[in-house]
Amino acid sequence: MDLRELRYFESVFEQESISAAAKHCFVSQPSISAAIQSLEQNLGEPLFIRHTRGVTATEAGQRLYPLSKQLTGQAKSIKQLFQQKSAILPFSLGVVPALGASRMSHLIKEIIESVDGLELTLVDAERRACEARIISSNMVKPGETFMPFWQDEFLMALPPGHPMAYQSELSLEDLDGLNFILRSPSLVTKELLRAIEPLGIKMNIRARIRTVEYAVELAAAGVGAALVPDHPSFYNTQQPNLLRIKGMRFLRLIGLAYPEKASISKVLSSVIDICQVNKKEPLEGFNKTR
Repeated sequence: MDLRELRYFESVFEQESISAAAKHCFVSQPSISAAIQSLEQNLGEPLFIRHTRGVTATEAGQRLYPLSKQLTGQAKSIKQLFQQKSAILPFSLGVVPALGASRMSHLIKEIIESVDGLELTLVDAERRACEARIISSNMVKPGETFMPFWQDEFLMALPPGHPMAYQSELSLEDLDGLNFILRSPSLVTKELLRAIEPLGIKMNIRARIRTVEYAVELAAAGVGAALVPDHPSFYNTQQPNLLRIKGMRFLRLIGLAYPEKASISKVLSSVIDICQVNKKEPLEGFNKTR
């Protein structure tokens, strides 16, 4: 069994997409497809169900994944055992909260594995000096290059069983008297409050919090509605009912920022490459980001 085929299989399993796996492995989609077909022929069972939005692992794929990770992990350990120990390469990366723990963990793992000997230190992107930052576009400072790669749309999360949860969308008038979880600081929340103030609409503030994760969990617990990103990495429990507000769009553009005059070191070059590989299309203009 080819270790390369197993690594391609693992990437498809984790990304739930052949095209995304091809980008992560820096190979063509036909190479990924051929590897999966070869594995399926050798094992005599289909590993994925193909559909328009990607792929879903079959029961055989679910069984193969942990075994594959064990084999490829052992192969990597053997290789590292006989390689000369690399020099330590320290690098400080600033991050902001509320970017989604699972996708950030996946991104950071890729960065660490991309450079032998990398010693990565994560710091607060707003408070500590660092060599590069993963931030939203409104945080870019003069003299920084900003390379966007993710975009989140914020929608209104309604508590389970809420009477308006089954509407196709919300109007601003629907928000009058709505129990609401206020996240601050948040440009998204400020924009919503500015929109409803001239109309005399007032929401019932039930909690004031700082993080998206708390907003998501409090909405799921039935405390009130909250503006949250429409991305699965934020939902540890079941995803709440998410609705757009008619006539409004709340977008946040996330990217990598680093000094324009910085020398592109080996580590920074690798970080840039990893962020480019993880870029999700399409990305809209900066003037709509939050």
